Amino acid sequence: MSSAAAPVITIDGPSGSGKGTVARRVAQTLGWHLLDSGALYRLVALASLRAGVDATDEPRLRELAVELPVVFAVRADGSEQIRLGDQDVTLDIRTEECGLRASAVAVLPAVREALLERQRSFQVPPGLVADGRDMGTVVFPAAALKVFLTASAAERANRRYKQLKEKGLGVSLAALSRDIEDRDRRDSERSVAPLRPAADARILDSSDLTINEVSDKILGWARQGQLAK
Repeated sequence: MSSAAAPVITIDGPSGSGKGTVARRVAQTLGWHLLDSGALYRLVALASLRAGVDATDEPRLRELAVELPVVFAVRADGSEQIRLGDQDVTLDIRTEECGLRASAVAVLPAVREALLERQRSFQVPPGLVADGRDMGTVVFPAAALKVFLTASAAERANRRYKQLKEKGLGVSLAALSRDIEDRDRRDSERSVAPLRPAADARILDSSDLTINEVSDKILGWARQGQLAK
């Protein structure tokens, strides 16, 4: 099978919708590859913060995106590991500071262009589950199944609050709510690849659903489309 023939399931949605966790579960169940596109933007953000590069310095940010020595790996216990060069940055890229910077650099056309082919290179057999904000609209417009996963802003802020508290990070729920609303606005209003469902995407509101229920729903759609048994 050629890489072009490898099926793709895209799961797009706003921050805190649960798309990352759901994508991992769907990919694991199907035995497919996984693309966490948001991690690539967070890696550019982290690299820029460490190098002291301004969030508006588009040429330098593009250089960082092209040169990223990123490695996606799986630990012995099955958990995700992301390395930047020889450094494990799995937790470093999940901070709120990094998330806010990632949202800022993601609006820059040169950065998005630099990461586009790198994202498409993940489309290899037996298949790919890709999560992000423009997977179904820009990166994989011919995907076999496109899902737009959403949830209320309040529910998304609460989920993020619980995640960060579990990691021992001090956070404010009110601040998280403001950050999510600001990020939603930036992502939906940006001129390049704005956050929106693809015309042929299935909309799934996860506000009142568990991770298992959301995953099962998407796997059901994959079976209906004969992507899975």
